[in-house]
This record gives sequence, structure tokens and C-alpha cells, in this order.
Amino acid sequence: MNNALINKVAVVTGSASGIGLASAEAMIAEGAHVVLVDRDEKALNRLKEKHGDSVTTLVVDLLDTVQCKQLIPTILEKTNVIDIFHANAGLYVGGDLIDNDPDAIDRMMQLNVNVVMKNVRDVIPHMAKRKTGDILVTSSLAAHFPTPWEPVYASSKWAINCFVQTTRRQVFKDGLRVGSISPGPVVTSLLSDWPKEKLEEAKASGSLVEAEEIAQILIFMLTRPRGMTIRDVVVMPTNFDL
Repeated sequence: MNNALINKVAVVTGSASGIGLASAEAMIAEGAHVVLVDRDEKALNRLKEKHGDSVTTLVVDLLDTVQCKQLIPTILEKTNVIDIFHANAGLYVGGDLIDNDPDAIDRMMQLNVNVVMKNVRDVIPHMAKRKTGDILVTSSLAAHFPTPWEPVYASSKWAINCFVQTTRRQVFKDGLRVGSISPGPVVTSLLSDWPKEKLEEAKASGSLVEAEEIAQILIFMLTRPRGMTIRDVVVMPTNFDL
């Protein structure tokens, strides 16, 4: 590693596992101090033991309206600065629409869309005042292709893709970069709701990517010259097209 993020303070939501964990650990390896935000207290405690002073942990349920609203102010009380905000926390609802539970739909849309919008809204004034900052959002290949086996999840990502593209155009004048990464299927707990036969088929064909591979792309996005914004990276295993 090149210590490319030394002296930077990064925040990663949903950082106890999957892409969020890989992102956080990649930033730590590059010298950043990372605020780990997740509702899994036990996992955060293990990560605190592993990384020590390189991390600050916050046990937060972002689906709780009050906790979500207090997130950015609480972090700034602890760190004074946020250089990087990675909005990664998300839920997955797959399968046929008529089989989806309405409450599960509400929770997923709240976390995948509303929470991201609120968190980004809250961090922008701090970054804009400093005339610098990076905002990354974990999107999905589903934001670019109407995947018939996950209409609810895909809809949330289409919405957030629009949010990223439009918000970036509002804040670039303040020195802020906003980008998203749209991976195809990644080996994370989100795939636990996939139909068993589809998951086994994807594993057998090599049609999944590892979270650590996504994290390295995020590092690439963060380390471009300040005048360059990587707007959206769509990444998937070659075999996914088969």
C-alpha cells in the first residue's frame, strides 16, 4: 500500500461485513482513520480489537430516524473532520414482486434510498465549507439493467443512481466529488436471499466477485487527482454475461 489516504478521516456505513468491511479495511491500509458505522455491535467490537486506534466505532441503526439524523453530528463531535463518506449500508429483497413482504419492501427502500439521501445531505455542508470531500455510494449492476428476478431491489438502485448523478452536478462547484460503484453479484450476506439454484449456478460458473476487489476500485476512485471524478464504475465478472 502507498499510504494514499494518510491523515484522511473516512466514514463507512454498513462496515461490519461485505463491501463495507472490505472498503473500510482498504482505507485503513492506505493510512485513513475510519469511522465504522453498523448496527452489529459484536462485529464492531472485534474490528476495534483488530485495528485499534485506526478506527472509531459507532453502533447505529440507520433505520431508526433519530439515530440516522444524529449520525453526522455525532461523528463530527468525535473526529472534527469527514474527508470521505462511503454510503454503503443496504438491504436486499429479491424474487417475484407478488411474493415480497410489504414491510420488507419498506425497510429496504428506507435504507437503500432514503437513508443514503439523508446521510449525504447532512455531510455536504461540512465538506462544502472545507471545499473538499469525497462521497461514494455502493450501487449495483441492477441500477443499469432491469433484472427480472429482483424488481424491488433493482428499483432502489435505479433511484440511487439518479440521486448520485444529479447530486454530483450540484456540488462539484464546492470541490466535492460524488461517485458510485455498481458491482454485479458480490460474495456478501446480501446474496443469502437469492434463489438457491441461482446462487449455486453463479458460484459454479465463476459469476461472482469478491468484496476486496470492489474495495480496490474504491481506492482507485479516491486517489485520482482532485480535478478528476470517477462518476460510476460498473464491474462484474466476465462470466456473468454468459
